[in-house]
Amino acid sequence: MNASAAHGGSDRDRYVLVRPDLRFLRDDSHMALLLGRIAPGGAPPLLTALTGLLVVGTLLAAGQGRLAGITLFAPVAALLLSGLASGHPHDGRFDWLVPPVLRVTEYGYLAVLGLASGVPGPLVFVLLMAVACHHGDDVARPAVGAARPAGVRAAALGWDGRMLVIAVGGALHALAPAYGILAGYLAVLLVREAVRTWSATPVADVRASAAPGEGDTDPGDQRIPRPGHADGGRPAAGTNGEA
Repeated sequence: MNASAAHGGSDRDRYVLVRPDLRFLRDDSHMALLLGRIAPGGAPPLLTALTGLLVVGTLLAAGQGRLAGITLFAPVAALLLSGLASGHPHDGRFDWLVPPVLRVTEYGYLAVLGLASGVPGPLVFVLLMAVACHHGDDVARPAVGAARPAGVRAAALGWDGRMLVIAVGGALHALAPAYGILAGYLAVLLVREAVRTWSATPVADVRASAAPGEGDTDPGDQRIPRPGHADGGRPAAGTNGEA
């Protein structure tokens, strides 16, 4: 019997794979969730997400990526198409592709519209990084059995809400300020949630103690042997004598 069996199972059995709900990873806003309640289970998630990506890409190509009425309509089209499937159980064979498709839709729209319309490249980059950090937070937390609070996720506006904010900023001829304000808002929200999480995490006592009868000392309290004790009094190489 090996050590793993003696402890009642292998080391692999101690770890439980946490598979998050794909609907959670969609990062929908309240608008998309409301649309999903119209026909729950009626719209296939992957097909609607791919259709929304195709429509957004077509509208961006038609407007050559620049700020135009047809380009500003792209978020609305994506919301109406993909939002209908937000309440559908994402249990299909290829439904795991839905969150990546929505990420490509959002990132592509923000990057192409901003760069083609004269928004400074660093500002576009900062906004994309802020959005990516929020998505990374949603992906990383389920692995430790946690999730972002619903209020924080709602405050991040969702993939469709962020696209609509940028579209409204473009319609008001304030596209660059819209990028800056949204990036700053998401960054503050991310830092605030990180500080709150760290502050609420209990600090465990990690001091190691030796088991009774073992004679081993604390690894953190090891001392450097002095000449004449651990090495029999011989001088160390490169100090007071030759090796």
